[in-house]
Amino acid sequence: MRNNSPGNGEGTGFCDQRKIIGGHEVEPHSRPYMAFLQVKKPGYTARCGGFLVREDFVLTAAHCQGCTITVTLGAHNIKKKEGTQQVIKVKEAIPHPNYDPDTKANDIMLLQLEKEVKLTAAVSVLRLPNRRVMVKPGMVCRVVGWGRLDLSTSTNKLHEVELEIQKDELCISCYESPYNRTTQICVGDPEKNQSTFLGDSGGPLVCGKLAQGIVSYGKKNGKPPRVETRISSFLPWIKRTMRRFQLQRPD
Repeated sequence: MRNNSPGNGEGTGFCDQRKIIGGHEVEPHSRPYMAFLQVKKPGYTARCGGFLVREDFVLTAAHCQGCTITVTLGAHNIKKKEGTQQVIKVKEAIPHPNYDPDTKANDIMLLQLEKEVKLTAAVSVLRLPNRRVMVKPGMVCRVVGWGRLDLSTSTNKLHEVELEIQKDELCISCYESPYNRTTQICVGDPEKNQSTFLGDSGGPLVCGKLAQGIVSYGKKNGKPPRVETRISSFLPWIKRTMRRFQLQRPD
């Protein structure tokens, strides 16, 4: 499970350890908020993660933008046509207006679906945090996704990895791109063989029962720590955007 890194992303000390990945397959449909995104870009199709935050909106990373995006909800094995799956096209992709593709600052995007999903045992909404509930170093949270299991092994089944929240100073020292402690979260113990990886972009960092982060970027070889977008910093934008686009829907 991993992501793209802005710049070369190389650092020293802890950041040079050659350990990556380390998670497990989840029980099928036990993470009903998860969304699989097929993102068509010029010349190729990429995969990203995301999560349902309202019946008509999925939250993901802004760097998962593409020409068209198709969302699959209720999936475990994305290569099978499971009866629980709901496949819906994206009507409007709304990246944060201040997203910077070079530094990955403000790496957050809302996807308005063409129609509302049907909530079922396999498809449900993940709650967002409030500004009073903050993640702290030492907390253990989890990330779920269909990303690679190592540098060469892909998977079609949903996996999960537990990651420990790190002190901001660790990511500040590890990355050349500016790390913003207000809008980003540093995750992943550099001493452990656990990390997100290619294809996990846009998936949620879940702490307890709340989505606290969005998989954003990290080293190209997958080694921790990695950087997540801090959702609590963007709550006003999320609420305002969903309200504005809801008003644009036809009767």
